[in-house]
Amino acid sequence: MKYHAAMREALRCELERDPAVFFMGEDVGLPGGIFAQSRGLYEEFGAERVRDTPAGELGFMGAAVGAALTGSRPVVEISFADFFMTCIDQLVNQAAKIRYMSGGQAKVPLTVITFGGAGRNAGPQHSGSYEAWLGSVPGLRVVMPSTPHDVQGLLKAAIRSDDPTIVILNKALLGIADDSEPGVEPIPFGKAVVRREGEHVTIVAWSAMVQTALEAADILAAEDGVSCEVIDLRSIQPLDGELLGASARKTGRVVTVQETVTFAGIGAEVAAEVSRRAFGWLDAPVQIVGPPFTPVPFAPAMEGFVLPGVGSIVGAVREIL
Repeated sequence: MKYHAAMREALRCELERDPAVFFMGEDVGLPGGIFAQSRGLYEEFGAERVRDTPAGELGFMGAAVGAALTGSRPVVEISFADFFMTCIDQLVNQAAKIRYMSGGQAKVPLTVITFGGAGRNAGPQHSGSYEAWLGSVPGLRVVMPSTPHDVQGLLKAAIRSDDPTIVILNKALLGIADDSEPGVEPIPFGKAVVRREGEHVTIVAWSAMVQTALEAADILAAEDGVSCEVIDLRSIQPLDGELLGASARKTGRVVTVQETVTFAGIGAEVAAEVSRRAFGWLDAPVQIVGPPFTPVPFAPAMEGFVLPGVGSIVGAVREIL
């Protein structure tokens, strides 16, 4: 199953399972989605359950918050993560705070799907990664699947949650496939997973950087005899500090790799969590691998230069060893 098809499969399952679920966004209905991620759902479930919207994120995000407050379970698509800025008030000041402000009397079972990340030469306004921004908002949950299996599991968990949840899919992963079948069970929030067992160093990654980390681990094993443990965070908010601490105590060295700039990023939160839980076991400072402090360039050569690659991860691991 391909990554984008996993999104469609999870939506189909939840639309069938719960009549309170509906899906809306720009081009998600009759056009079938800008990446074919919702193809066929409009024909199967009709215009009431799969709704095309105008290009006005502020308006339809507000409509979704209202729908969630009155008994529905809306799933909203924001085509590119960069467009969150046009509707951030509805998410931060409304959806994220209403349950707290009502003393738990009101809930906002809202799911927002968006496409983030670079690697497709989409330019600075369509290539952003905003998990650190969104993950710092109390009341929001943020997940970032790196495989089609996890797209199904995390999206189902988001739709069934009573809290507003952001599911950030990565554009660079749209064509990848795995052997998952329809019917993947929901994956609990706050549970990272070990993608590769290792002994000498822990590499922490999420979203598209997981595959890059695994490739770096292959090179380090073949050329240096280094055994890398690769952790896929999957859940940004909440973060699986328990697994991070256990792996750091096991290996004594940690490298994080992220697609967004390192300043005030998730890598810093990983480093802090590791320091709290495993400081006495560390043999070197935590290394954070990420782009320089710059917007994502449009030119392919420049984008490739800015984004972390296998070489930068290998270099960081060799440095702390």
